[in-house]
Amino acid sequence: MGDVVNLRQARKQKARSEKERLAEQNRVLHGRSKADRNRDRLTSDRAEKFVAGHRREKPGSRDDQ
Repeated sequence: MGDVVNLRQARKQKARSEKERLAEQNRVLHGRSKADRNRDRLTSDRAEKFVAGHRREKPGSRDDQ
């Protein structure tokens, strides 16, 4: 005689394994390493400092009051 299988639990387990497989695939495709995130953060910080340093008026220093 075969094993008794609860179909509700089997469907849920199949859905969980499919979600996990999809999550793993997305981590591979879209994941970024810590070094990549740090490099991008430093690049954007440098760009913001460069732009801020070349502004004609400093923020908050308006003379037409």
